[in-house]
Amino acid sequence: MSFLQKRWTVLPASQDLASELAREIRISPLLSKLLVNRTITEPESAQRFLSSSLQDLRPPFLMKGMTGGCLRIIEAIKRREKICVFGDYDVDGITGTALLKLFLDSLGANVSFYIPNRLTEGYGLNIPALDKFRAQGISLIITVDCGISNAEEVSFARSRGIDVVVTDHHEVPERIPEACAVINPKQKGCEFPFKHLAGVGVAFYLVIALRMMLRDKGFWEGRDYPNLREYLDLVTLGTVADIVPLLEENRIFVKHGLEVLCRSTKPGIIAIRRVGGGDGIPMTSDLIAYRLAPRINAAGRMGSGEKGVILLTTSDQTEADAIASELDRENSKRQQIEETIFKEACGLIESTEGWLRQMAFVLESPAWHPGVIGIGASRIADRYYRPTILISLDGDIGHGSARSIDEFHIYDGLRHCEGLLKRFGGHKAAAGLTIARDNITQLRKKLNSLVENTLSPEDIVPKLRIDTQLDFSGITESFIQEIEALAPFGAGNPEPLFVSDVVSVSGSRMVGKNHLKLWIGGDGTYFDAIGFGMGDALPSLPTQIRVAFVPEINVWQGTKRLQLKMKDIDGIDT
Repeated sequence: MSFLQKRWTVLPASQDLASELAREIRISPLLSKLLVNRTITEPESAQRFLSSSLQDLRPPFLMKGMTGGCLRIIEAIKRREKICVFGDYDVDGITGTALLKLFLDSLGANVSFYIPNRLTEGYGLNIPALDKFRAQGISLIITVDCGISNAEEVSFARSRGIDVVVTDHHEVPERIPEACAVINPKQKGCEFPFKHLAGVGVAFYLVIALRMMLRDKGFWEGRDYPNLREYLDLVTLGTVADIVPLLEENRIFVKHGLEVLCRSTKPGIIAIRRVGGGDGIPMTSDLIAYRLAPRINAAGRMGSGEKGVILLTTSDQTEADAIASELDRENSKRQQIEETIFKEACGLIESTEGWLRQMAFVLESPAWHPGVIGIGASRIADRYYRPTILISLDGDIGHGSARSIDEFHIYDGLRHCEGLLKRFGGHKAAAGLTIARDNITQLRKKLNSLVENTLSPEDIVPKLRIDTQLDFSGITESFIQEIEALAPFGAGNPEPLFVSDVVSVSGSRMVGKNHLKLWIGGDGTYFDAIGFGMGDALPSLPTQIRVAFVPEINVWQGTKRLQLKMKDIDGIDT
């Protein structure tokens, strides 16, 4: 039985397709099989995937609204209008805001930024903030990672003489804001073919377009033409943190951005790497996702994300170090709060009659911190493999975060429940919402009914998609380096996952916080194997097992060794 109760599926890659692809572009049969498993079957697309050149980025003016947005921003720069970059309080919004602030500063623009307080203002544009901007004389707002659901607020801004350029990547509602430009690849009529950019990716495309338009207008004559590669560290942080598919444009950003992150001279990047334990080790998507992004996110989750933008835009190393240390402390607090929410939510599910049989979870509590429920919802969705909404109650109003599974589009699900919600927004995997307390029970019933009618019982059994079976004798350093050609790994491009034949357990112990350490193999070939969070398997672990694993080169104190990162264990009865 799979320890994690997952259904193992070995992907049925076509041997003919894999052989033909290997022959066409002269790669190994294994690498070809891994590409085919990722539906990359044409030689041209495979070459582009493996090379991922910045020259492959599509033209920015394919995006609907890009020309109008650039013209309005350039007009504001020339007229010395006050511009405000208005971002979201997560890593995606923070990095996108920092990116635009730095670039517009370099143009001599009169630009400020604003990140709303998650606890007092909530997500997106809001009327009180717009009133402040009017009093400050701001005449142009550029949104980052928000705005597409703010039709009412954009109309209010226009009535007060403030223009808005919306840049966003979330699902587009029926009513689109009447802004002077809306830049979102998901809107109807947008010819940009890749629809899965992060908010920072859309902001970066705006920067590319501005540079091109200013070049055509002669702006750079007598000036240094900016190298936008220096901003890829910010683009990479936001793209990885937002868990968008690491394919096409996103893959190009991150592949090259990881290199920029490694050598970044931005004081904030240096500081956050230091406190996150990322100093002196290779930069990877996992390092961003588990060490850097949570710390940048911490300020926004606990209140205001303003500190995150200051961290990423300051030129003062002392200031950056101080902010990074503060964010590190905030992240530790966040972890404690998150663990409490997770345990309480699990307790509700497992102690309430019939809830374990539900197809979706909608849970609420006045004690849950609204800035942390998103992580809690994600952990619940992972543990029970159900679409999950956690709601923080504040009097008669609830603020909720939704997370879903691959088989269910949570934003579409909320659209079917729209009559019960005050507001909502998001995309396939994650969403946010506001709801009256009295409507929560109806939301629970309606969402469960919708999921029951959409998914089968098999759909709520988590799946482990395995690339192929692999003999331990084939695991070498050169083999691991070969499959690294598919990196960076993340959403949409998972690490290659292999399954062993039956192997013997020669040694086992618990390490760290519930991690399982094994010494496994046979026929003279043995490896260290680590299963993070799998320590509960130790008491009942049989001596013969099969493992689903990712082979890796572990570097510790300057020493390299091969290691297996276990994703699941299948016990063999003897």
